[in-house]
Amino acid sequence: MKLILEIEGSNPYDKAIISRMKRKIFFRLCLTMLMPLALFSCTQKDSNPNITKGDQPRVVATSTIIADLAQNVAGDEIQLRGILKPGTDPHVYEPVPADSKVLEEADLILYNGYNLEPGLIKLMNASGGKARKIPVGETVKSLQLDKGKQEVVPDPHVWGSAENAIAMTNAIRDALIDLSPEDRDQFTQKASQLNNELKQLHSWINQQIQTIPENKRKLVTTHDAFQYYGRAYGIAIAGTLIGISTEEQPSAQTVQRLVESIKKIGVPAIFSETTINPALIKTVAEEAGVELARNQLYSDSIGAKGSNGDSYIKMMEANTRSIVQALGGKYTPFQLKK
Repeated sequence: MKLILEIEGSNPYDKAIISRMKRKIFFRLCLTMLMPLALFSCTQKDSNPNITKGDQPRVVATSTIIADLAQNVAGDEIQLRGILKPGTDPHVYEPVPADSKVLEEADLILYNGYNLEPGLIKLMNASGGKARKIPVGETVKSLQLDKGKQEVVPDPHVWGSAENAIAMTNAIRDALIDLSPEDRDQFTQKASQLNNELKQLHSWINQQIQTIPENKRKLVTTHDAFQYYGRAYGIAIAGTLIGISTEEQPSAQTVQRLVESIKKIGVPAIFSETTINPALIKTVAEEAGVELARNQLYSDSIGAKGSNGDSYIKMMEANTRSIVQALGGKYTPFQLKK
């Protein structure tokens, strides 16, 4: 079977395990025994996105980060559909009618939770589907951030620590096993492989951040998305233009306070993010007299295909490289050990 990442809808199918196994056998016989014309008919979904294999479980992931982790764990055993595209801000995403259809037809929905994707969570809860809904990010105990006026909210950016990504991976693995128990071995093996890579990534990031002079280990970004990263790797979050949600609009007073704070703490550079217009943080950098780092950070989404951040591991590597180089550290490329 092949992993299918697609945009359009799919035909319904019988979710019962025995029925699914029978249909898998039939499909494989179709591939190996029928005439070329029939073979083309069985596989024409590659040229027509409205036609899909009906024998595989249908899994929907909301964020690009969860979709990437799920794809690594799933291997060839499911139909995986990601709703958000690379570079899309989940905080402010407004669902379209097609999203409702995708959610209704799903057998399993993997979402971040902690209100990262409020529009999609609202739509998901209102949809008429029978899919199991797993808040993957809520596997991790959240940091509680004070918004003022006695309001404390959970920080949804849990993937900022690669160790948290391991917990998310395990949650995805368990959900997939519940959905398709006959594929337990494949899911377990692939999750184990990914977790090994994430452990290496976690160690590598720690080593890289330690090369930054101690008095320069201070991070200023557009929005408050790097608390988990900062706590995991020993770099202080010294300031942000807005809070944990990009729905917020900073006032002139907020901008001026951040400018003055940057002048006091003496950081050599501050950072913009790929999912947020950089104009305002660029103005902050100019008024504070510091550099705006050349490379934007990936915060709420992986990068577009072919970019240096088009997977979770690559986005974490790219972010760390940008931070280390802009703050005066010595960067060594990340290399996986088998």
